[in-house]
Amino acid sequence: MPGGDRFAPLELSPRRKKERTLAALLQQLEGLARQQSVLMIFEDLHWIDPTSREFVDLVLARIDCLPVLLVATFRPEFQIPWTGQPHVTVMSLNRLGRRDGAAIIERLAGNAALLAPDVIAEIVERTDGVPLFVEEMTKAVLEAGAERGREIAASVPATGLGVPATLQASLLARLDRLGPAAKGVAQIGAAIGREFSYELAASVGDLSEEGLQEALQRLVDVGLVFQRGAPPAAEYLFKHALVQDTAYGTLLRGPRRQLHARIAEALEAHSPELMDNQPELFAQHYAEAGLVEKSVACWGKAGHRSVARSAMAEAAAQFQKALDQLTLLPDTPERQRQELEFCSSLGASFRFVKGLASPQTGKAYARARELWEQLGSPSEFLQVPFGQSHYHAFRGELDLAHRLDEDLLSRSFQRNDSGGLILGHLMSCRNLAYAGKFAVSRPHLEEVLALYNPSTHASLVDQAGFHCHISSQGFQGILLFILGFPGEALALSTAAIAEAQRLAHPPSLATSLAMHCSVLSLFGAESALNDRANELMTVATDQGFPHWAALATIFRGWVTVKIGDVTGGILLLRSGCDAYRSTGAELWMTHYIGLLAAACEIAGQIEEALTELDNAFEIVERTGERWFEAELYRHKGQLLLRQGDAEAAEELYRKALGNVLVEISGHADRV
Repeated sequence: MPGGDRFAPLELSPRRKKERTLAALLQQLEGLARQQSVLMIFEDLHWIDPTSREFVDLVLARIDCLPVLLVATFRPEFQIPWTGQPHVTVMSLNRLGRRDGAAIIERLAGNAALLAPDVIAEIVERTDGVPLFVEEMTKAVLEAGAERGREIAASVPATGLGVPATLQASLLARLDRLGPAAKGVAQIGAAIGREFSYELAASVGDLSEEGLQEALQRLVDVGLVFQRGAPPAAEYLFKHALVQDTAYGTLLRGPRRQLHARIAEALEAHSPELMDNQPELFAQHYAEAGLVEKSVACWGKAGHRSVARSAMAEAAAQFQKALDQLTLLPDTPERQRQELEFCSSLGASFRFVKGLASPQTGKAYARARELWEQLGSPSEFLQVPFGQSHYHAFRGELDLAHRLDEDLLSRSFQRNDSGGLILGHLMSCRNLAYAGKFAVSRPHLEEVLALYNPSTHASLVDQAGFHCHISSQGFQGILLFILGFPGEALALSTAAIAEAQRLAHPPSLATSLAMHCSVLSLFGAESALNDRANELMTVATDQGFPHWAALATIFRGWVTVKIGDVTGGILLLRSGCDAYRSTGAELWMTHYIGLLAAACEIAGQIEEALTELDNAFEIVERTGERWFEAELYRHKGQLLLRQGDAEAAEELYRKALGNVLVEISGHADRV
């Protein structure tokens, strides 16, 4: 909203703007609570969007010290994260008992003598304790009169399985009795959504103003629709989603498509700004109208808009809907190019929403790679081979990832494509380092830093999913620490976090925080690690990044062990490792298992620690991830020495030393 002369426009990043908005809402709640007790109600929480869910999480964390009662209803399948908190109570709402069912009937009937006790008992019996069904059958009986009402009540099957069909039939009958005008307006409203405006209904329908108002009033009078405000500024809300569904279900396919097309046209004419602000609204109506090309374009626009706002969960859903619509179009090169765009964008979104190594991420990139090859590997889609390499590397398939890196570098060199070279060198640096080949890894990192130009390569963030220079800086910190330069390592990884915060880019921030946590865990700086792990958990939770949430749990577990709660820390370490691997990830597990083995050693569980280290060695041999191998040898030697096996310990120490010398040979002069 324009701020006028008093308030200058806010020059904020999308993430910072969202944070400020949520903070303002929380401040408003606190202000209200200082004046009087507050009741908040969220209905149908199972349909909540990710950003609104984030707000509810913030409210739940704040209201434990405020005079606020928050009531939220949701279906059983909704997974709530707040159970176990002292100020949260979960209640299962069962079907109404006979007394409550009868109370609703009597309240609705008022003084209507036609509802004799036996009729009330019949309704209670037949409606099986479903509140909406109790209401609908009572109204049907009241409208029909005494004798006919008894017949209606008795005709409904007394079984829970019959409730949905009979309830819908009851709602449908009530709509029919209202007449064609009111039923038609209900259909228009249902096509618009659960909530609709008088203005939009008037634009779409063909009734006169008087006829429209009369029809709407009939819907309000019988309780199927609620009204807020007066026409022409009135807003209407269907009493229940099932009422909307019933009205919508009466539309035949042809009229339904025509209606959605008219709604989209009316929105374009009267609210053109919504095309930029809510393209998903147009996409939905275009899809229902059978206007596939327009729907595809709007879903794509919605997805890219969500990415720009770092709303990755919304983006993934929108790109998937664009792909679903594309299947309805003929298979042409143009369609293949659009599919390539959406598949690559979906893969990038899945990396954060599902995990870097999740099967969904791999499937999206595999299809994108197939299309990329068919279309001649266009340079504007370099995120496809880059994303594939990222996916296979985090699954522990380092050889395959490295072959993809070499292919990307070769193609980019032939085309003199600096963007492709940056992405190829970035992944080559990482994957070679993971394999323990530090001497050949460092030059690739130097190439990234030399080639990257902030103005020329700013668009690479869209292809990589994060800012390449931030990622390079953070990884350089890890590399320098491994090579024996802890001071420089901490300075670089700290600078990467500061730059990510300045740019307010959550994926880059999560990446830089995770790398800094890795350095701190290797360095032994538990106090700093605790702070950074909490920051990482905040970003991961706010953004819905399961990969980074698992890492934050692992690092929190290690800190918990070091401050003395060994049992609790081991539980967190195991939980974090399980969550991390559940995303499909295997990379870095040697380090995380090493932390778990160290925790077991602190707990005096030497045999358990040795078992964990053997598990880590199995990963080394299976994946070729050798950067941490020397430390695994050293640690196992230490444990065997504690058990009195000096000879076996010495052999492992020699292996560790030999491993280190091989890894850094010829490299010290390059640092």
